[in-house]
Amino acid sequence: MFHGLLMDGLYMLEIDRLLRPGGYWVMSSPPISWKSPYKGPNKTIENLDGEQLAMEDTANKLCWEKVSDKGTLSVWRKPINHLHCAQEAEFLRSPPLCTEDDPDTAWYVNISMCRTHLPRVELDGGPLEKWPQRLATVPPRIANGEIKGMSIQAYKHDCSVWRRRVELYGTYLKDLSHRSYRNVMDMNAGFGSFAAAMLKYPVWVMNVVPANITDNNTLGIIYERGLIGTYMDWCEAFSTYPRTYDLIHANGVFSLYINKCGTLDILVEMDRILRPGGATIIRDAADVVLKVKEAADRLQWRSRVVNTDDEGPDPQKLLIVDNSLQLPGS
Repeated sequence: MFHGLLMDGLYMLEIDRLLRPGGYWVMSSPPISWKSPYKGPNKTIENLDGEQLAMEDTANKLCWEKVSDKGTLSVWRKPINHLHCAQEAEFLRSPPLCTEDDPDTAWYVNISMCRTHLPRVELDGGPLEKWPQRLATVPPRIANGEIKGMSIQAYKHDCSVWRRRVELYGTYLKDLSHRSYRNVMDMNAGFGSFAAAMLKYPVWVMNVVPANITDNNTLGIIYERGLIGTYMDWCEAFSTYPRTYDLIHANGVFSLYINKCGTLDILVEMDRILRPGGATIIRDAADVVLKVKEAADRLQWRSRVVNTDDEGPDPQKLLIVDNSLQLPGS
């Protein structure tokens, strides 16, 4: 870790990119307060002294404020904007602000020696509502028209649709209300409306935005709603421990990747990260769902195809997988 911190502050720049405006970075290990009694392999007071000074220098160049320094624990805070330190940046020889066209790009992107611009909506520390109000409030990126083809009215309709759909899911998966599920993944999260509708259940939802598939990058909206999320290419393996999730939700995922990788390949990866007895809800076009059902049978998943309550010219179907119903030895 510390070797990286001394590489011209490259790792601390990445931490700065990840932090929200006003966010905190907590450092809990040497070289914090390096003069405190500490014994470590190949560490001397002189080594720790240099590492500490290097961190302090990088933090100053990033305009971080140290808010606590006690024992082996130190806390820095990222500024809510770059206005107050703009005049000092040249004097401190701070890294330049990044100039790429899309600062949200993060899938297979190298760490850059530059400071990431803060979102326009947060230059003055807002406007973002407190949790949980922000979950139901129109995100600034929608309100400001930053997402192509998405109006405030369409966004509210999306939220309403997913509240109705989650109600339907509850009729098929009784364990949702019985507190049997804890970790949930939404493989194609959109604006995070599925996760928002799941708030009434005692679950945690990982919202995944498929990388390089659609023109609209919605991960920023997911975070503005107070949710958590990440990017993923579902033709690849998801970087997580096997048996991580109790419930996986896949809305339109197989249609997105139908010409990119095999249906069975995606199902095998879902099977790897699904806990024993876990459940899956696959929502897609009727012909796609039937194809997925055939592959699911090869994995000996206990599944059934059911109708949705949606109306429209392109009817969808659901594939409900509930492996908790599987009989011993089946």
